[in-house]
Amino acid sequence: MTSATGGSLPIWRCTLLCLLASFISGCGINNIPTYDEQVKAAWAQVENQYQRRADLVPNLVKTVQAYAGHERETLQAVTEARAKVNSLQLDGELLNDPAKLQQFEAAQTQLSSALSRLMLVVERYPDLKANQNFLSLQSQLEGTENRISVARRDYIQAVQRYNREIRTFPGRIWHALLYRDMPLRETFQATSEGAEKAPEVNFQ
Repeated sequence: MTSATGGSLPIWRCTLLCLLASFISGCGINNIPTYDEQVKAAWAQVENQYQRRADLVPNLVKTVQAYAGHERETLQAVTEARAKVNSLQLDGELLNDPAKLQQFEAAQTQLSSALSRLMLVVERYPDLKANQNFLSLQSQLEGTENRISVARRDYIQAVQRYNREIRTFPGRIWHALLYRDMPLRETFQATSEGAEKAPEVNFQ
C-alpha cells in the first residue's frame, strides 16, 4: 500500500507540474522577452538600411561632383551629414537611452534633408541626370529609402506590441514580478515636417 502510494506520488507531481507549466505558458509569461527580441531584431534592420544608405553617399557625391563640382555647399552638407551619422556609436544600449535614440534620429533626418537638397541640385544638370552611374545610384537610393520606411514601420509596430504587453493584463503582472528591469521602449518621432516620408528621388 505504501509502495503503491509512493509510486503514484511522482506521477501526480509530474502531472501537476505539466498543468502548471501549461497554465503559465498560456498566460503569456514569455511574451515580454519574446516581444523585446522582436524589437531588437526590427531595430537591427533599421540600422542595416540606414547603413546601406550611408554606404551609397560617397559614390553619389563623387558622381555629382564630376558634373557639378561648384555646388560645394550642397556637396559638403551631404558629406558632413554622413560623417555625423557614422560618428555615432551604435551599441545595444541605444534602445535604452532616449537621448541617444533622439540624437540618432536627428542625424539621420539631417542626412535625409541634405540628400533631398542634393537631388534638387541635380535637376539643373541634364547630362548628370542621364549618366548611367548616377541613374544606378539614384535607383539604389530610392530603393533604400523605401526599405528604411518599411524598417521604421516594422520597428514602430514591434515597440507598440512590446509596450502594450507591459502596460496591459496579464503582461503587467509578469513585468512586475519577473521583468521589471525591462523598460518601456522609445519609438520613432518625426523630427521635422514630412520626416516620415521617404525623400523623392525619382526624376523620370
